[in-house]
Amino acid sequence: MRMRRTISGSELGQSIIETLLMMPLLLTLLLNATNFAYYFLYLVNLTSSQRSGVEYAIMGGASTAATAVPKTGPSTAPLSVSYDLFQDMTGAIYAPRTQAALQVCSPSAAGGVLVNPGTTTERASCDTFGTPPAGFTWTAPHSDPELNSGNTAPAFVLSRVDVAYKFTPLIPGEIFNIALFLVPSCTSTGGNVSCTFHRFSEMRTMN
Repeated sequence: MRMRRTISGSELGQSIIETLLMMPLLLTLLLNATNFAYYFLYLVNLTSSQRSGVEYAIMGGASTAATAVPKTGPSTAPLSVSYDLFQDMTGAIYAPRTQAALQVCSPSAAGGVLVNPGTTTERASCDTFGTPPAGFTWTAPHSDPELNSGNTAPAFVLSRVDVAYKFTPLIPGEIFNIALFLVPSCTSTGGNVSCTFHRFSEMRTMN
């Protein structure tokens, strides 16, 4: 004989209450995961863009007939380093030219004028594009540690590309961004969470 078990009204009410009690925790976990995934998408996109940007800065369209490095800008000019960078960031950032900032240090920056030319501290000049996040300052490019045969100047010039961006989570609220507080660059002001991205890459350019 098959026995049927009926669910009483009290058991049904208990299940609903248990579900309601668990919902805030489950939603908090779900929304934290969503915000962290959104953060990670931006991070990967910005990191890959500055890497490809510095590669383009030292090579551009170089060939045996044309070895000049590409110009740093303007950012609206095709074949410039900044244009290439902003195009790469478009995959994750809406209108990156108005939201992200770039610093491109290259032998072609500042009209091709190097800083401290002919000395052991010789380095590339820098051009900036866009407005960096409030309170952020660019880091000066390095000099190449290897000197030429006469020990009078670096053997190469380091080209450098910096990307700075202020990230705002998809879902606002501190409770939904607990995971982001593990990242040193993320802060909260008045309950509004934001993170300042700064990524850079350096590569050698023939001097």
